[in-house]
Amino acid sequence: MAAPTPSPLRVLLADDHRLVRAGIRSLLEEIEGVEVVAEAGDGRETLDLIRDTNPNIAMIDVAMKGLNGLDVAARITRDHPQVKVIILSMHTNEEYVLQALKNGAAGYLIKDSATEELRLALNAVRKGETYLSPVVSKGVVDNLIALSAGGENAEAAGLLTPRQREILQLIAEGKSTKEIAALLGVSVKTVETHRTQLMARLDIHEIAGLVRYAIRIGLVSAD
Repeated sequence: MAAPTPSPLRVLLADDHRLVRAGIRSLLEEIEGVEVVAEAGDGRETLDLIRDTNPNIAMIDVAMKGLNGLDVAARITRDHPQVKVIILSMHTNEEYVLQALKNGAAGYLIKDSATEELRLALNAVRKGETYLSPVVSKGVVDNLIALSAGGENAEAAGLLTPRQREILQLIAEGKSTKEIAALLGVSVKTVETHRTQLMARLDIHEIAGLVRYAIRIGLVSAD
């Protein structure tokens, strides 16, 4: 009797650039046993499609408008633990990689990786392993060792809370305090409190500085 054909690996792809998304989808479709079941253009749409399509793996861009990939990863891990997350990024910033792992991501893949690396990442995550692009893995391991040896926690490492990062992103996208409050379903006063805490955490005390910081760490693009 012939062995049963394995079920296809169901992948959701999220990136706010259509051409980039089309290119990655094309590469995914060249890999035997992989099926792209949905595409999303922003973080909130990603969460809706995760619920509707229940993929095995969600491949998510870091810098999506409205709700970035790191926070999407945290919500997927919390609400849909059966779905594994691979973060896609152009950035090798260690803070991002560490935060991705903290938020439950099973992989961190640099966008200019070779097709074979995409295949390796999918196979590793499918088997329950963690995959990091080689260009970031050594630095992250060294960083984790240093943090462990020094007894530092996430706050000492300078990582923002998910809400602080979400508000930072919306500020950098040009949203007003009222718009942010309406989008997040909170009061204007709550947004102002988070913004004050964010500025104190980063020691940046004007909006232009927050925008520059968000661009520098890759939370939003400069264009």
